Amino acid sequence: MLSIAERHKYILESLNKNGFIKVSDIAKELDVTLVTIRKDLKYLEEKKLLYRTHGSASPVNPHTSDINLQVKEKMKTDEKRRIAQAACRLIEENDSIIIASGSTAHTFAQELNPASNLTVVSASLKTSLLLSNVNNIEVIQLGGIVRKNSFSVIGDFAAKIFNDLTCSKLFLGVDGIDIENGVTNSNIQEAALNKIMMEASLRTIILSDSSKFGKRGFGKICSLDKIDVIITDSGIPKATALAVEEMGVELIIV
Repeated sequence: MLSIAERHKYILESLNKNGFIKVSDIAKELDVTLVTIRKDLKYLEEKKLLYRTHGSASPVNPHTSDINLQVKEKMKTDEKRRIAQAACRLIEENDSIIIASGSTAHTFAQELNPASNLTVVSASLKTSLLLSNVNNIEVIQLGGIVRKNSFSVIGDFAAKIFNDLTCSKLFLGVDGIDIENGVTNSNIQEAALNKIMMEASLRTIILSDSSKFGKRGFGKICSLDKIDVIITDSGIPKATALAVEEMGVELIIV
């Protein structure tokens, strides 16, 4: 049987390799009780070496904050560009799509150059202004309350239009993707609008760099199994990628 120090070393190495761990899995692997692993995790959290969540642990604080779009746009730029280019390859002739708010979704809009007609329903003011100058794209800008942090709209006025629309695809940027907690956004009103967008779309495609995995925002959008496709970069841990695919989500890694 491993010593306490050896268990702690094993736990931290597993976290570093996989990006998250489950209490039940570690207990089984080390042939100890759940209570023992919970005590280990509590000790390691007190040492600020990990963060505990219900039934699992992550190497960093999983809770996200509402970061200004202008700051987000300067983060993970190469990864976002590759994700955006992969998303463009999913566009079909005469598509009608929704582009939600967020820096990765806006990067996707920057890469759009459709050969045939494309209708875009946009939550972002910046995205709408950008696409209004692109050939073959018709833009429908949502109305509503403008969020200064994201330059996008939220609220009942933004949601009402979806009573009369059915779109082929929703391209959704998020603040957190967690195996247990699902897909989240840091703003609860934006998360509520995202849910309505999903209901108005035949497919939901998440555009997210790998740093969002294991993170949790304040507003829950849906459980992970409600998502059709996730496009992310190669920084996603293998164990996380496997868990996502096991939930029936198509995973595109760029």
